[in-house]
Amino acid sequence: MDYFVYFENYLKTIKDYSNHTIINYLKDLEDFNNFIIGNELASGLNGANRPRLARHYLAYLEEENYSKKSIARKISSLRTFYSLLVRDNIIEVNIFENLETPKIPKRLPKVLTENEISYLFKGIDTNTLLGKRNYLILELLFSLGLRSSELTNLEVKDLYLNREQILIHGKGSKDRYLPLHKNLINQISDYLTNVRPKLVSKSDSNNEKLILNYKGENLTNRGLRTILEKILSDANETYNISPHMLRHSFATTLLNNGADLRVVQELLGHSHLKSTQIYTEVSNKTLIDKYNKLHPRGDNNEEDR
Repeated sequence: MDYFVYFENYLKTIKDYSNHTIINYLKDLEDFNNFIIGNELASGLNGANRPRLARHYLAYLEEENYSKKSIARKISSLRTFYSLLVRDNIIEVNIFENLETPKIPKRLPKVLTENEISYLFKGIDTNTLLGKRNYLILELLFSLGLRSSELTNLEVKDLYLNREQILIHGKGSKDRYLPLHKNLINQISDYLTNVRPKLVSKSDSNNEKLILNYKGENLTNRGLRTILEKILSDANETYNISPHMLRHSFATTLLNNGADLRVVQELLGHSHLKSTQIYTEVSNKTLIDKYNKLHPRGDNNEEDR
């Protein structure tokens, strides 16, 4: 059996992972296969049946100075692979199932403040065709918390303006409807009437995507990053920005303004609440910073006595 093809089919059809994730998982499997064969620890992947071998591989990764994040991902990949072999009765034991991996320091997502977001909007020249489009892009990312792929895959038919909703095709083929605020509805209507038809006329193809590039063709993720860089430049800002940072900012802004965590979970399209809980830490940090800065008895405001 070709275990690499077997694992790849599982990741594609059952797990519905992205191509990028699948490539990483297969590379992790290949590295482990080379390790056990090169060190004559097993004849192949299905021969790795001793838990001590898993601990040996973990020690090897640590000696090779892999980061804790890389080690955790590699072990996770192998745990998934051997769980599949156990499920299909190919082996009896998943040697990675109970292996403890190094704890990864929790990194809080980088977010933009509401003032920083406001400066970005103010820096866009909405008197130009592409300026209006760029303004809408920024609004969609910040007002809806979209992933880059969710924005670039939007089609005109996904709009339900009379219901004040938009259909988002999310990660893992999970669709969700998101509400549209009045300002965003007005921007979309203006874009559909005055901007998109002019962009469409620049291309020979009949494009159904909502957001188009300057040639009237599909907007790619790379093209989206280029647009965000221009928005930053026009606002005279020097920090880096990404669609995911705007997504983080969307979630944190909602929590800072009193939104329920489960509401934010639904809006973001997270399958598990745990994925959303990281934003509560950012929100709490913001709350603490504001409290320390604004309370008259805080260290920064207290007069010397």
